[in-house]
Amino acid sequence: MSAGDTPVDESLWRKSRSSVGNGACVEITTATPGIAVRDSTDQAGPRITYSAAAWRNFGQSVRQGHFDL
Repeated sequence: MSAGDTPVDESLWRKSRSSVGNGACVEITTATPGIAVRDSTDQAGPRITYSAAAWRNFGQSVRQGHFDL
């Protein structure tokens, strides 16, 4: 995981199709390397990048319910 000047395509940020539009969302895009994540309400703010493998592992953990309350 890293932050900073990771090159991203600004036109391709997207939210989950499950987003309810209440402003409490993150957006993702492809970055070099991996995936960049930002707060949808602060689009000029900080971004965090994850390797493709870390992002896949996160998605798998979500699907398996590891973060369910």
